[in-house]
Amino acid sequence: MISAKQLAKNLFAALGLDIRNKSAASAPERARMRGALRQLSSLGFRPATVIEAGVATQTLELYESFPSASFLLIKPLAEFEPFLQKISTTCNAQYVLAAAGSAPGSATFHVHPDKVSYSLLHEVEGPSVDGTLHSVSVVSLDQLTAERNLPGPYLIQLDVQGAELQILAGASRTLQHPEVVMLEGTLLATMIGGPQLHDLILHRKALGFVVYGLYPILYRPLDKALAQGDFLFVREHGPFRQSHAYAPPQQRKLLDLQLDPLAAEALKK
Repeated sequence: MISAKQLAKNLFAALGLDIRNKSAASAPERARMRGALRQLSSLGFRPATVIEAGVATQTLELYESFPSASFLLIKPLAEFEPFLQKISTTCNAQYVLAAAGSAPGSATFHVHPDKVSYSLLHEVEGPSVDGTLHSVSVVSLDQLTAERNLPGPYLIQLDVQGAELQILAGASRTLQHPEVVMLEGTLLATMIGGPQLHDLILHRKALGFVVYGLYPILYRPLDKALAQGDFLFVREHGPFRQSHAYAPPQQRKLLDLQLDPLAAEALKK
Protein backbone atom coordinates (compact mmCIF):
# COMPACT_ATOMS: atom_id res chain seq x y z
CA MET A 1 0.00 0.00 0.00
CA ILE A 2 1.29 3.48 -0.90
CA SER A 3 1.85 5.69 2.15
CA ALA A 4 0.20 9.09 2.47
CA LYS A 5 3.65 10.65 2.18
CA GLN A 6 4.41 8.87 -1.12
CA LEU A 7 0.94 9.60 -2.44
CA ALA A 8 1.47 13.30 -1.77
CA LYS A 9 4.88 13.20 -3.44
CA ASN A 10 3.38 11.51 -6.51
CA LEU A 11 0.71 14.20 -6.70
CA PHE A 12 3.28 16.98 -6.46
CA ALA A 13 5.43 15.31 -9.12
CA ALA A 14 2.48 15.02 -11.49
CA LEU A 15 2.09 18.78 -11.28
CA GLY A 16 5.77 19.49 -11.80
CA LEU A 17 6.67 20.09 -8.15
CA ASP A 18 9.56 18.53 -6.26
CA ILE A 19 9.43 18.25 -2.48
CA ARG A 20 12.90 16.78 -1.98
CA ASN A 21 15.21 18.37 0.54
CA LYS A 22 16.41 21.56 -1.12
CA SER A 23 20.07 20.97 -0.25
CA ALA A 24 20.02 17.65 -2.10
CA ALA A 25 18.73 19.09 -5.32
CA SER A 26 21.21 20.05 -8.01
CA ALA A 27 21.14 23.37 -9.86
CA PRO A 28 18.16 23.42 -12.23
CA GLU A 29 18.78 23.14 -15.95
CA ARG A 30 16.66 26.27 -16.40
CA ALA A 31 19.55 28.23 -14.80
CA ARG A 32 21.91 27.19 -17.61
CA MET A 33 21.97 28.31 -21.23
CA ARG A 34 20.67 25.03 -22.56
CA GLY A 35 17.75 25.12 -20.17
CA ALA A 36 16.93 28.74 -20.98
CA LEU A 37 16.87 27.99 -24.71
CA ARG A 38 14.88 24.80 -24.20
CA GLN A 39 12.31 26.83 -22.27
CA LEU A 40 11.91 29.19 -25.24
CA SER A 41 11.62 26.27 -27.65
CA SER A 42 9.02 24.53 -25.47
CA LEU A 43 6.86 27.65 -25.67
CA GLY A 44 6.94 27.56 -29.46
CA PHE A 45 9.76 29.99 -30.25
CA ARG A 46 11.30 29.24 -33.65
CA PRO A 47 13.76 31.89 -34.81
CA ALA A 48 14.32 32.03 -38.55
CA THR A 49 17.83 33.46 -38.02
CA VAL A 50 20.18 33.25 -35.05
CA ILE A 51 22.87 35.97 -35.01
CA GLU A 52 25.86 35.24 -32.79
CA ALA A 53 28.51 37.94 -32.39
CA GLY A 54 31.56 36.91 -30.41
CA VAL A 55 31.27 33.16 -31.00
CA ALA A 56 34.30 31.32 -29.61
CA THR A 57 34.83 27.75 -30.83
CA GLN A 58 31.14 26.78 -30.86
CA THR A 59 27.88 27.27 -28.96
CA LEU A 60 26.24 23.87 -29.18
CA GLU A 61 23.28 24.97 -27.07
CA LEU A 62 22.15 27.36 -29.79
CA TYR A 63 22.64 24.96 -32.70
CA GLU A 64 20.92 22.06 -30.96
CA SER A 65 18.00 24.11 -29.63
CA PHE A 66 17.07 25.60 -33.01
CA PRO A 67 18.20 23.11 -35.69
CA SER A 68 15.92 24.58 -38.38
CA ALA A 69 17.29 28.14 -38.03
CA SER A 70 19.89 29.84 -40.20
CA PHE A 71 22.96 31.00 -38.26
CA LEU A 72 25.10 34.08 -38.82
CA LEU A 73 28.39 33.85 -36.91
CA ILE A 74 30.54 36.98 -36.45
CA LYS A 75 34.13 36.77 -35.24
CA PRO A 76 36.99 39.24 -35.86
CA LEU A 77 39.97 36.90 -35.45
CA ALA A 78 41.15 34.78 -38.39
CA GLU A 79 42.61 32.22 -35.97
CA PHE A 80 39.07 31.06 -35.27
CA GLU A 81 38.10 30.47 -38.90
CA PRO A 82 38.65 26.67 -38.70
CA PHE A 83 36.07 26.52 -35.89
CA LEU A 84 33.62 28.63 -37.90
CA GLN A 85 34.12 26.40 -40.93
CA LYS A 86 33.44 23.31 -38.84
CA ILE A 87 30.21 24.81 -37.46
CA SER A 88 29.14 25.58 -41.03
CA THR A 89 29.41 21.89 -41.93
CA THR A 90 27.14 20.78 -39.08
CA CYS A 91 24.30 23.30 -39.38
CA ASN A 92 22.95 25.94 -41.73
CA ALA A 93 25.53 28.58 -40.84
CA GLN A 94 27.53 31.28 -42.55
CA TYR A 95 30.21 33.41 -40.95
CA VAL A 96 31.91 36.78 -41.20
CA LEU A 97 35.50 37.48 -40.15
CA ALA A 98 34.89 40.92 -38.69
CA ALA A 99 33.81 42.67 -35.54
CA ALA A 100 30.22 43.80 -35.09
CA GLY A 101 29.82 47.49 -34.37
CA SER A 102 27.70 50.58 -34.83
CA ALA A 103 28.70 51.14 -38.48
CA PRO A 104 30.87 49.53 -41.18
CA GLY A 105 34.56 50.46 -41.04
CA SER A 106 37.61 49.32 -39.09
CA ALA A 107 38.74 49.33 -35.47
CA THR A 108 41.56 48.28 -33.17
CA PHE A 109 40.95 45.35 -30.86
CA HIS A 110 42.77 44.46 -27.65
CA VAL A 111 43.35 40.70 -27.78
CA HIS A 112 44.37 38.71 -24.72
CA PRO A 113 46.93 35.88 -24.96
CA ASP A 114 44.19 33.22 -24.84
CA LYS A 115 42.67 34.76 -28.02
CA VAL A 116 39.21 34.10 -26.53
CA SER A 117 39.04 37.38 -24.61
CA TYR A 118 39.20 40.57 -26.65
CA SER A 119 37.56 43.96 -26.67
CA LEU A 120 37.40 47.36 -28.32
CA LEU A 121 37.72 48.82 -24.83
CA HIS A 122 40.53 49.14 -22.28
CA GLU A 123 40.53 47.14 -19.05
CA VAL A 124 40.17 49.16 -15.85
CA GLU A 125 43.26 47.39 -14.46
CA GLY A 126 45.52 49.13 -16.97
CA PRO A 127 47.55 48.43 -20.14
CA SER A 128 49.28 45.40 -18.64
CA VAL A 129 46.09 43.34 -19.07
CA ASP A 130 44.82 44.88 -22.31
CA GLY A 131 46.65 42.39 -24.54
CA THR A 132 48.01 43.05 -28.02
CA LEU A 133 46.51 45.33 -30.67
CA HIS A 134 44.82 43.94 -33.79
CA SER A 135 43.26 45.95 -36.59
CA VAL A 136 39.99 44.41 -37.75
CA SER A 137 37.13 45.18 -40.11
CA VAL A 138 33.83 46.26 -38.55
CA VAL A 139 30.34 45.42 -39.83
CA SER A 140 26.88 46.30 -38.54
CA LEU A 141 24.05 43.86 -37.99
CA ASP A 142 21.76 45.95 -40.18
CA GLN A 143 24.34 45.76 -42.97
CA LEU A 144 24.66 41.98 -42.72
CA THR A 145 20.98 41.12 -42.44
CA ALA A 146 20.21 43.32 -45.47
CA GLU A 147 23.12 42.15 -47.64
CA ARG A 148 22.49 38.49 -46.89
CA ASN A 149 18.70 38.73 -46.94
CA LEU A 150 18.39 37.05 -43.54
CA PRO A 151 14.76 36.85 -42.38
CA GLY A 152 13.33 37.36 -38.92
CA PRO A 153 12.28 36.60 -36.33
CA TYR A 154 15.79 36.78 -34.91
CA LEU A 155 17.53 35.53 -31.84
CA ILE A 156 20.56 37.75 -31.17
CA GLN A 157 23.37 36.53 -28.93
CA LEU A 158 26.19 38.95 -28.04
CA ASP A 159 29.35 38.01 -26.12
CA VAL A 160 31.42 41.07 -26.95
CA GLN A 161 33.20 42.35 -23.83
CA GLY A 162 31.63 45.77 -23.44
CA ALA A 163 30.65 46.53 -27.06
CA GLU A 164 26.99 45.60 -26.60
CA LEU A 165 25.51 49.09 -26.97
CA GLN A 166 27.73 49.87 -29.97
CA ILE A 167 26.50 46.75 -31.74
CA LEU A 168 22.87 47.42 -30.88
CA ALA A 169 23.26 50.97 -32.22
CA GLY A 170 24.07 49.41 -35.59
CA ALA A 171 21.03 47.15 -35.50
CA SER A 172 18.06 49.53 -35.34
CA ARG A 173 16.37 47.91 -38.33
CA THR A 174 17.26 44.37 -37.29
CA LEU A 175 15.96 45.00 -33.76
CA GLN A 176 12.46 45.54 -35.13
CA HIS A 177 12.18 41.79 -35.65
CA PRO A 178 13.79 39.89 -32.76
CA GLU A 179 11.89 38.20 -29.97
CA VAL A 180 15.00 37.34 -27.94
CA VAL A 181 18.27 39.17 -27.25
CA MET A 182 20.95 37.49 -25.14
CA LEU A 183 23.63 39.71 -23.58
CA GLU A 184 26.49 39.37 -21.15
CA GLY A 185 25.99 41.89 -18.37
CA THR A 186 28.62 43.02 -15.86
CA LEU A 187 27.91 44.42 -12.41
CA LEU A 188 31.35 46.04 -12.29
CA ALA A 189 33.00 48.66 -14.49
CA THR A 190 35.73 46.27 -15.64
CA MET A 191 35.92 47.84 -19.11
CA ILE A 192 36.52 51.58 -19.38
CA GLY A 193 33.47 53.12 -21.03
CA GLY A 194 31.63 49.81 -21.23
CA PRO A 195 28.01 49.41 -20.09
CA GLN A 196 27.12 47.84 -16.78
CA LEU A 197 24.06 45.70 -16.22
CA HIS A 198 21.83 48.62 -15.26
CA ASP A 199 22.78 50.38 -18.51
CA LEU A 200 21.78 47.35 -20.56
CA ILE A 201 18.50 46.93 -18.70
CA LEU A 202 17.55 50.60 -19.18
CA HIS A 203 18.58 50.51 -22.85
CA ARG A 204 16.56 47.38 -23.56
CA LYS A 205 13.58 48.67 -21.54
CA ALA A 206 13.49 51.86 -23.64
CA LEU A 207 13.17 49.66 -26.73
CA GLY A 208 10.50 47.42 -25.25
CA PHE A 209 12.58 44.51 -23.90
CA VAL A 210 12.82 43.21 -20.34
CA VAL A 211 14.87 40.54 -18.54
CA TYR A 212 13.37 37.05 -18.87
CA GLY A 213 16.20 34.80 -17.79
CA LEU A 214 19.60 34.60 -16.15
CA TYR A 215 22.04 31.77 -16.65
CA PRO A 216 25.61 31.09 -15.54
CA ILE A 217 26.93 33.80 -13.28
CA LEU A 218 30.56 34.63 -12.54
CA TYR A 219 32.14 35.76 -9.27
CA ARG A 220 35.37 37.73 -9.43
CA PRO A 221 38.48 36.21 -7.79
CA LEU A 222 39.30 39.47 -5.98
CA ASP A 223 36.62 39.13 -3.30
CA LYS A 224 34.03 36.68 -4.68
CA ALA A 225 31.67 39.55 -5.51
CA LEU A 226 29.13 38.88 -8.24
CA ALA A 227 30.86 40.10 -11.40
CA GLN A 228 28.73 39.17 -14.40
CA GLY A 229 26.07 36.94 -15.85
CA ASP A 230 24.33 36.19 -19.13
CA PHE A 231 20.89 37.75 -19.42
CA LEU A 232 18.07 36.84 -21.74
CA PHE A 233 15.78 39.70 -22.82
CA VAL A 234 12.36 39.29 -24.45
CA ARG A 235 9.74 41.73 -25.68
CA GLU A 236 7.93 43.28 -22.74
CA HIS A 237 4.52 42.72 -24.32
CA GLY A 238 5.47 39.70 -26.39
CA PRO A 239 4.31 36.07 -26.25
CA PHE A 240 6.57 35.09 -23.33
CA ARG A 241 4.93 37.62 -21.00
CA GLN A 242 1.26 37.24 -21.87
CA SER A 243 0.50 36.23 -18.29
CA HIS A 244 1.97 37.62 -15.07
CA ALA A 245 0.34 34.98 -12.87
CA TYR A 246 2.72 32.99 -10.67
CA ALA A 247 1.09 29.57 -11.25
CA PRO A 248 -2.19 28.02 -12.49
CA PRO A 249 -4.85 27.78 -9.72
CA GLN A 250 -4.49 24.05 -8.95
CA GLN A 251 -0.71 24.19 -8.84
CA ARG A 252 -0.86 27.34 -6.71
CA LYS A 253 -2.92 25.48 -4.10
CA LEU A 254 -0.34 22.71 -3.96
CA LEU A 255 2.47 25.25 -3.71
CA ASP A 256 0.72 26.84 -0.75
CA LEU A 257 0.42 23.39 0.82
CA GLN A 258 4.11 22.71 0.17
CA LEU A 259 5.08 25.98 1.85
CA ASP A 260 2.80 25.43 4.84
CA PRO A 261 5.19 24.38 7.67
CA LEU A 262 2.63 22.10 9.30
CA ALA A 263 1.82 20.33 6.04
CA ALA A 264 5.53 20.02 5.18
CA GLU A 265 6.20 18.47 8.60
CA ALA A 266 3.41 15.95 8.05
CA LEU A 267 4.93 14.89 4.71
CA LYS A 268 8.24 14.11 6.42
CA LYS A 269 6.63 11.49 8.66
